Amino acid sequence: MDRRLITNTLIRSGEIATIVPYSMNHIRRLEEAGQFPKRVRVGANRVGWVRAEVEQWLNDRMGAR
Repeated sequence: MDRRLITNTLIRSGEIATIVPYSMNHIRRLEEAGQFPKRVRVGANRVGWVRAEVEQWLNDRMGAR
């Protein structure tokens, strides 16, 4: 079993808006441009983002200021 799947948690779409101050449409545009972590499809109607990747993305932005 891949240990990364156990240690990394997913952020649901309803939760991502409380962490990242962007609309879902803007997050989608950033993903398509390769400027935001790609979502993980976990079901037909369910997606999530790897928490560690989103946190690293935020840390990179804070470090660049």
